[in-house]
Amino acid sequence: MSTAASDTAVTETLVERFGLKALVEACLVLEEGLASAKDIEIGMMAGAGILPGPFARADERGLDDVLEALERAQTDWGEAFEPPLILRRLVAQGRLGKKTGQGFFPYPQPDEGRSKETVLFEQRGDVGIVWLNRPPANPLSPQVITELSDLWKEIESEVRALVFASSNIFTFSAGADIKEFTKMKPDEEGKQLVDAGHGFMRRMEQSPVATIASVNSLAFGGGCELAMACDFRIAAESATFGQPEINLGIIPGFGGTQRLSKLAGDSKALEMNLLGDPIDSYEALRIGLVNRVVPDHELFDTTLSWARKLAEQAPLAIKEIKRVSAAADLDDGIEAEKVAFANVLGSEDAKEGIAAFLGKRQAHFEGK
Repeated sequence: MSTAASDTAVTETLVERFGLKALVEACLVLEEGLASAKDIEIGMMAGAGILPGPFARADERGLDDVLEALERAQTDWGEAFEPPLILRRLVAQGRLGKKTGQGFFPYPQPDEGRSKETVLFEQRGDVGIVWLNRPPANPLSPQVITELSDLWKEIESEVRALVFASSNIFTFSAGADIKEFTKMKPDEEGKQLVDAGHGFMRRMEQSPVATIASVNSLAFGGGCELAMACDFRIAAESATFGQPEINLGIIPGFGGTQRLSKLAGDSKALEMNLLGDPIDSYEALRIGLVNRVVPDHELFDTTLSWARKLAEQAPLAIKEIKRVSAAADLDDGIEAEKVAFANVLGSEDAKEGIAAFLGKRQAHFEGK
């Protein structure tokens, strides 16, 4: 073997050994409950410079292939390369990574011809999956609202349960697209946007289709409001929720003043809406904002399990239970929120708050 070939082989072995060992250590940290899958992944990318992170890298390669590589490495290099239990479990479950749509993280496998530019759609039997697909923030822009509304009209009669998920690990949805706000006239485009958003969300709530928000990360502003419009919310341990509109000098525009109080109670809703501080997934569970919290790598599996169970229930019974369970004054409250949102969006404080946010500076409000 030539020197150059020998050097290449050594380099390849070193890279393989380092990559496999990084995955083993990441899995051990995950198994010990020291950090979530998302936090480990981000930590390895930001702190160790491993791009992509060990979990995404393994998902891309195929977890069955990684498992075989680790079994060989254990034989060749010792017990430090013993395949972690979590890896064996994922492979046994058929969660082989990107090629199967799920490994350590879920991956969209959208149906051909059914997706939009910002929203992907995937159907698995009676269960539909809507993937928010404007990474990294998945903002709710007018285009996203329009495409969600159009997609809903197309699929409502085809599915019995619908899951909302994110196509990336960083954000479920960070809320409305603030840059788009600066281009809108409050009494025209602003009103059209909130009317469209509310119309879509109310149609979901009044439908026999059961809906679940699978919240993997940040759900702020409109993202939190989209989740609240779903029948159920299942959150990853690393998920966070918040209504930060007050920090921009505006108010929630997609039901945050109405649905949050019904889920979390008047006092907690007022606190979140007036302070704008985020809460973690376990606090969200405690106050009733979410139905269940699960480890990051179990989120999508758990959500699909719920969705499949809901898809088996009687549609007419689901529709009537949803109808009679909803408070009669929700539509009145939403109409009041629409008017208030339009009024505040046109204020000087709103202009200052949005400009400060975009300029990354502290806002100074004057009550005008």
